[in-house]
Amino acid sequence: MYNKLQYISQGKTIDEQLYNIHQALDAGCGWIQMRFKDQTDKDTFELAEAVKLLCEEYLANFIVNDNIYLAQQIVADGVHLGLSDMKIDEARAILGNTKIIGGTANTFEDIENHVKNGGDYIGLGPFRFTTTKEKLSPILGLSGYFEILQKMKKNKIEIPVYAIGGITLKDVNPLMETGIHGIAFSGMITESDQKKKLMKQLKEKIYANVIV
Repeated sequence: MYNKLQYISQGKTIDEQLYNIHQALDAGCGWIQMRFKDQTDKDTFELAEAVKLLCEEYLANFIVNDNIYLAQQIVADGVHLGLSDMKIDEARAILGNTKIIGGTANTFEDIENHVKNGGDYIGLGPFRFTTTKEKLSPILGLSGYFEILQKMKKNKIEIPVYAIGGITLKDVNPLMETGIHGIAFSGMITESDQKKKLMKQLKEKIYANVIV
């Protein structure tokens, strides 16, 4: 089963990205999604190569955000696609059945589409307002997650769902109680000056609330 904790990388330069990713891995994160927007192909490729090596060293999953062809080129573990990116079934035709393909969702209908098209996991959000992402979809809040997860249950849709968007440590327990699989973090880990302690607390909360 997929790691319950994802780190979505931050940093405006290759060095910043590598530093933040290395810190997250060192603190115990086992799933990295490399998000490096509006950069040259050369820099993005250079970063991806370095991140792949790091993730191999730490035995962590390495997912590329948006860029299917880059994921294919460097043989990443998979790709994460936004709502305006290539459709999951098209990406699957390019990457094949062994790669992980995740999709962003904001509604139950988004999840239905991703499942129908062969997605492996869902990044559902945003939980609350976040400055990490431009063009933010409508905020879901706790009630939004609960409603969508209940609909999934009712319609017998089973796929790992990760909450994302401005989540803090105190949000973890109530979010896990909605029935989500895990949580994707970005700024919370990047900005922490006690990453190992934070990761330990996150894991304790996330795994303590596993619904069997």
